[in-house]
Amino acid sequence: MKEDLSFLSDKSFKDPIDQLEQLLSRSGQSFLLGAGCSRCADLPLTYELTEQVLKNETLSSSTQKILKFLVREFEGSDTENSGISTIEDYMSDLIDLLSIAQRRYDCKVANCKLELDEEYSLEDLRTALEEIKNAIAKCIDKEVEISIHRDFIRAVHGMSQSGKPVNSPAVNYFVLNYDTLIEDSLAIERVPYVDGFSGGSTGWWDSNCFDKKDISARVFKVHGSIDWCLLEGDVLPRRIRPKIKSISHDERVMIWPAATKYRETQRDPYAQIISQMRTILRPSENSEAILTICGYRFGDSHINLELDRALKESEQRLTIVAFTSDDNPTGQLEKWIKDPEVRDQVRIYANGGFFHGAETITSETGLPWWKFETFTRLLGGER
Repeated sequence: MKEDLSFLSDKSFKDPIDQLEQLLSRSGQSFLLGAGCSRCADLPLTYELTEQVLKNETLSSSTQKILKFLVREFEGSDTENSGISTIEDYMSDLIDLLSIAQRRYDCKVANCKLELDEEYSLEDLRTALEEIKNAIAKCIDKEVEISIHRDFIRAVHGMSQSGKPVNSPAVNYFVLNYDTLIEDSLAIERVPYVDGFSGGSTGWWDSNCFDKKDISARVFKVHGSIDWCLLEGDVLPRRIRPKIKSISHDERVMIWPAATKYRETQRDPYAQIISQMRTILRPSENSEAILTICGYRFGDSHINLELDRALKESEQRLTIVAFTSDDNPTGQLEKWIKDPEVRDQVRIYANGGFFHGAETITSETGLPWWKFETFTRLLGGER
């Protein structure tokens, strides 16, 4: 059942809606999409993914013990914005542990094992990481309904009557999810895009493709993707068609920045993707950038830091449009709206109202504009 959009007729929100439409009609568009944007395709939110992985019976007993240890380490924690630790938190800690074990191994320490509840070798930790990645992939790699994502792509890019995208500067998609909903929707709607790979369904990492001029979209998979893998001897990811028998997929590549930089965070493509993000969010003189954030709970401190720095270093040329299911700005959004240096650059469409600089318009009833499917309808012109 479609969400009731009658709240849009409230005169109090006419200006915020008009301003949103004007902002999203300008050039320099980018989107930061989190797990909430994949929920309408029946893919799990981060906390649901965490529960599914923790209950996965295919994990080895060693990996299950390591995960239980990591879960206990987070007991009583107040993780950023959500207050709930997730599988990404556990994996970041596991990557940190791997970094320590690797350093001991490289230094030829007599005992390279780490003491958690019991001793674990470097290989034990590596195996745990790969098993968790595979468990995540199995939760996400399934049949999905992408009609809403297709509507979103059509609304963002605008389609002429011939069905071809209207000519405009390339739109940037910073995707925090491991699924391929955005890439699939772009392809189905015949929107020319690049995602860092040359080739096709089987391809190799080639960051130069982001510089192509004859494209309508760039997709940056900030946390990696379920269709990325490493072949033996590679240091950069490949995308391999799954039915190819003669090639063994060495490991799934998903990228999480960790407090101590284990090998995955040192490698491209993470560094190249973040470099692209920094450039895009700091537009040159006489240009602007508009970053719309949807489906993201601001639970990734590394991403939050990049956004915060971009706001402060963009010389007022970056505008952030953020949608949140919270009634009022919390966490990072609250910090921005209280910061006189950047507050005028941030427009917050919350469940409980609209917040921009010193302006606050509240609602006694919930405003579902923060939902990806509702936002898509707004983009499509429904009022």
